[in-house]
Amino acid sequence: MSLSSSLVRVLAVSHVHPAVAGESPPPPHAVELTFLDSFHVSKAPIQRLFFFDGDDLPPFESIVCSLQSSLAATLAVFFPLAGKLAYLPDSGDVVIDHSPEAVSHGVKFVEAEYDGAADDMRRLAADEEHDAVAFVRLVPELDVSRLPAPLLAVQVTRPRDGGGAVAVGVAIHHGVADGQSVWQFIKAWGHGPCRPRFSSATVRHGEEAEEANLLPQRRRDPISEASNNRGSQSRRLAGDGDNRVSTYIAVTSLAWTSIVRAKSGAAADDDIYFMVSADFRRRLRPPADEGYFGNCIGIAIARSTAGEICQLAGAAAAIRMAIREEVEVEEAVAGVDRWRERRAAISKGRLTEAGSSHRYMAYETDFRWGPPSRVELVTVYGDQLVTLLGVGGGGVQGD
Repeated sequence: MSLSSSLVRVLAVSHVHPAVAGESPPPPHAVELTFLDSFHVSKAPIQRLFFFDGDDLPPFESIVCSLQSSLAATLAVFFPLAGKLAYLPDSGDVVIDHSPEAVSHGVKFVEAEYDGAADDMRRLAADEEHDAVAFVRLVPELDVSRLPAPLLAVQVTRPRDGGGAVAVGVAIHHGVADGQSVWQFIKAWGHGPCRPRFSSATVRHGEEAEEANLLPQRRRDPISEASNNRGSQSRRLAGDGDNRVSTYIAVTSLAWTSIVRAKSGAAADDDIYFMVSADFRRRLRPPADEGYFGNCIGIAIARSTAGEICQLAGAAAAIRMAIREEVEVEEAVAGVDRWRERRAAISKGRLTEAGSSHRYMAYETDFRWGPPSRVELVTVYGDQLVTLLGVGGGGVQGD
């Protein structure tokens, strides 16, 4: 039986509260959103799925108990995530409300079972195909369509025969977290809490940002290098060797080229585009500290023609130029007001997007029973989306 054709049955729904010793955090009980957060308030939540399997897995009841207790401890540090995204009519602001009343509901924790064996779940984790139908059933629903809206939910699913495999699904409201923040939370949940920083003062815009210019970087691109075949691919794309490209550009240019080649109907002189998502934390002046929690992602859009992108060197050159001209500059945030406009102006089917990063070492996630056998982004944010994750040995997982 395939998991796609199996039904998932909810066994229990509970709510996890922060394990706060003594009184709750003092007022104010609201975190204002930044202008970068506002781009994502209406988007679908970020849904991540982790598969674990093996004979050494604890019993399902022990897994649930362990996850709930460690989640409670983590929420004590990531306290606002136990609250809600809410509208304040007096000020007209949308904020993270972590008042005692908002937190009293807790974080939804779903225990589920699907009508199939552990072998079905193992096959799904090992399958090269992205089984979107099956994956959606293994992550929790998070209703972000109206305010107040929850910020976090968890689902743990076992096979019908009870052991040998388990899936852990996590959903986080995109209005309060980008990919970096999601992995910050997941790492803290698995390895022990490290205190985040929820503060809108870190990211400023307009007149408030006069002294918060982006710090130019000397790095070749915003993504660190870590790939098994980095050297040969970089030499192939660089040509004369004077402009070696990073792993990020090598992988994304290959993906862009493959997508363009696979599509039919595009003339050689048709304009096509590739959107890069870049982490701006270290580019702010002063830089945001590593504990900053929220959205701090900017974009760069590469433009070329279908004919030029059929060659890897052409794709790499276009992506590298976009990063240099729109990210590695003094005033990269200055164009933020046009991001939506620029993206909307691109015809459907002409834009490929890159999401996530191979800096995110997802396979180092450890809830005390070993690393996951597979990690996936379940949420679909575009028809032509390339997502990256780091894997062991310096490799890159691309979907």
